[in-house]
Amino acid sequence: MYILVVEDERRLAQVIRRVLEEEGHTVDSAYDGEEALAMAMEGSHDVIVLDVLLPGLDGIQVCQSLRQNRVDTPVLMLTALDGVQDRVRGLDAGADDYLPKPFAFQELLARLRALGRRRVEAREPSRLEAGDLALDLSRRRAERDGQPIELSPKEFSLLEFLMRNKGRVVTRTQILDHLWGYDYLPDSNLVDVYISYLRQKIDRKHSRKLIRTVRGFGYMLGE
Repeated sequence: MYILVVEDERRLAQVIRRVLEEEGHTVDSAYDGEEALAMAMEGSHDVIVLDVLLPGLDGIQVCQSLRQNRVDTPVLMLTALDGVQDRVRGLDAGADDYLPKPFAFQELLARLRALGRRRVEAREPSRLEAGDLALDLSRRRAERDGQPIELSPKEFSLLEFLMRNKGRVVTRTQILDHLWGYDYLPDSNLVDVYISYLRQKIDRKHSRKLIRTVRGFGYMLGE
């Protein structure tokens, strides 16, 4: 699943991310309400894990805004506030499930699986496309112009991230955070290295180049 984790306690966010990625999920992270709302409004995630106590907009306000804008992505709320009224506020705001802190990761994963099953019928197709480039998410396969492309797991994740943001510029920092979380140095050249790998496999044999460098900003996948 493609999961957005919204948690301002960065150590906990990092642990949640690692657990989810170990289970094979693709994870985006946000650390305050405004950032979370902007990312969630795209409606591309399968599930949102949303902390209640956030800087700026709190989780209740984020969830209310999503529902008011007809974004129906399932929301699992996390909070240290475990009173009945607190749970009721979250559910009334449009949350689909509620998990008080501290929690067992096994329970978190089970609840996410349940929410993911509810999302199956309404979720986007398991195939992403950009021109003649196609990515089969269920089979973890890529092809261009009908020809298969062998990708490492990290290359596949990078290409998936670029394709989910097709037509939009993504910065090196966004890519680093999405693919490596906190396991990188700020001056790392990992992004440039992996973009180079992808270009060799995706664009080298084709006159029309899909991966573009936007100088001073980052990269963009075109059609």
